[in-house]
Amino acid sequence: MPDPRSQLLEIVAQARALADREARRHPHARVLTARPLDPDQSPDGPAVMVPAGPGPGLQDHGEPGDGEHRPGGPQPRPPFAGNLGDFETQIQECRLCPLGATRKHFVFGQGNPKASLVFVGEAPGAEEDAQGRPFVGAAGRLLTKIISAMGFKREEVYICNLLKCRPPGNRDPLPGEAAACRPFVEHQISLIRPRVICALGRFASQALLDTDEGIQRLRGRRFEWKGIPVYPTFHPSALLRDESLKKHVWEDMKLVMKELGGH
Repeated sequence: MPDPRSQLLEIVAQARALADREARRHPHARVLTARPLDPDQSPDGPAVMVPAGPGPGLQDHGEPGDGEHRPGGPQPRPPFAGNLGDFETQIQECRLCPLGATRKHFVFGQGNPKASLVFVGEAPGAEEDAQGRPFVGAAGRLLTKIISAMGFKREEVYICNLLKCRPPGNRDPLPGEAAACRPFVEHQISLIRPRVICALGRFASQALLDTDEGIQRLRGRRFEWKGIPVYPTFHPSALLRDESLKKHVWEDMKLVMKELGGH
């Protein structure tokens, strides 16, 4: 009569060999490793190695999930370049999140590299994605008018977004996408060293200030990011939907101008 313990050891060895083959076939799957069988113990059943399902950031169909890069794409990490031109070259092929595979253009930012005022928006829209430039659609044209009313020319300030790639359908940024891009916009600001930052909308404000407060509570108040004053306000696209917000934005812009010394 076959030895039950020998049969059990053979089952474990076969299961381990099967799991090894599956690991080679599916490198993104995690596998639970079985503990070595103790010959002096009588287990309740055979110890086997079973797939634990998709790894972190992977969906059931094996594609990158929120915040996971697509395999094989550039994944820029610090140290970042010391000037805006080289920095743009360094990150423009980024594939840290799935948006890199759906964009038409990487939208880095535009304006005076030594600007005293930086506007940080949410993400590129359809027109920005098509042209590779920030704030060139309807919301951008309204922002240009606001900048002009403040006494600046558009080329005198710097304009960028938290996300550098357009979310499909202009949906809200996902947490992983914002987390992937946040170091980029922070490095941009560090290179420009402006006197004031104006955060446009909830997502840019929350990312820079590391808060989950809504824009209604954030706007009209002075914050700081690494010693630089930050004034959150509504995104220009919100003004296109609700003109009553314009008076609040202008109040916020007066705070920005006061911070700049009455420009």
